[in-house]
Amino acid sequence: MNLEPVDILVIGAHADDIELSCGGTVALAVDAGQRVGLVDLTGGEMGTRGTAETRILESAAARDVLGARFREALDFGDGGLLTGREQELQLIEVIRRTRPAIVVAPYPDDRHPDHARAGRLVTDAAFYAGLAKLQTGPDTGTAHRPQAVLYYLLNYPVPPSFVVDISKVWRRKMDAIAAYGTQFYNPQSKEEEPTLLSKKSFIDWIEGRARHYGSLIGADYGEPFFSKQPPKVADLVAAYCGRELS
Repeated sequence: MNLEPVDILVIGAHADDIELSCGGTVALAVDAGQRVGLVDLTGGEMGTRGTAETRILESAAARDVLGARFREALDFGDGGLLTGREQELQLIEVIRRTRPAIVVAPYPDDRHPDHARAGRLVTDAAFYAGLAKLQTGPDTGTAHRPQAVLYYLLNYPVPPSFVVDISKVWRRKMDAIAAYGTQFYNPQSKEEEPTLLSKKSFIDWIEGRARHYGSLIGADYGEPFFSKQPPKVADLVAAYCGRELS
């Protein structure tokens, strides 16, 4: 795998999970000079539309739009994501090789079982990666435990711990989603089987959701996150008003 050290490692169960849930946050981090890496735990081979091959091409195009350092896909099984010790050890190796300060993963109680399993697997692997005596195989790597695991929200309306203002990069987020031409609304698509995701109403829902969370923080568009540990806030005015007192 083409992995390198990053500041933020974002993990999804399927290609496009990241773009739909936190693509704007990825773009903001990249623009701020932070190193961001993306990992998909499956190839999305069980999707109604497209193929595993087209999903790889689309996910690479989306990565280029967002500006991430790399994007890798593991093979944990779409439509029944495996979470055994073998998968755990593979993910531990990824975390040790990339050494992120922050790991971002699906909320571990999502409607899609793959998302929920991925969230729990990432949480456990991030902890175990810090055990110096834990051997994963020939490429064990040096122990490393991320400072925090944050969860992006996909389906269930979970009260967020914080919301990121993505107004400046909204168009980039939508361009990254549009890179998945076989999956989402695309008038030129030759896919014959319509799905909920391929309807224009789904894209409208994505925008409405972002506008809702943005409205909670006084922004045009926002992406929600949940954290089991509270973020550090040094300035209440800057945190809640987006500015410092003059």
